[in-house]
Amino acid sequence: MPSNKRTDEKKSLSGPEQVAKFMNNLEHPLKEEITEVRKIILGTNSKITEKIKWNAPSFCVDDHDRITFNLKGKGFFRLIFHCGAKVKEIANNEPLFVDSSEILEWVTNDRAIVKFSNMDDVKAKENALREVVEKWIRATI
Repeated sequence: MPSNKRTDEKKSLSGPEQVAKFMNNLEHPLKEEITEVRKIILGTNSKITEKIKWNAPSFCVDDHDRITFNLKGKGFFRLIFHCGAKVKEIANNEPLFVDSSEILEWVTNDRAIVKFSNMDDVKAKENALREVVEKWIRATI
């Protein structure tokens, strides 16, 4: 049975090694901004780790995917806040928590997006991003 080089390679690399290789090879006009957002998220909580999911860096807590980049936009990129593959049963249709910063765009009560367009935007949202990352982790783990 032939092996799939990409799958084999992904299994042999740790999550951080996968992301380092991905970032090394990334050609994106907002690569500097993406790198900065990664630093912000990784610096928010020591339990956060990263790997590649959906062909982009993804952040996990206790190996549960919680925040994943979407790099497909033109002139912007997104962070997708989600609950991983196993959606938790939520009793009501209210968002998981109150986002007083209002940087989250709620798609459903357990899925939200933050969009970034340039470094000024990243810097302007930095403190709010740290806050919503912490709240997201508390609400979804």
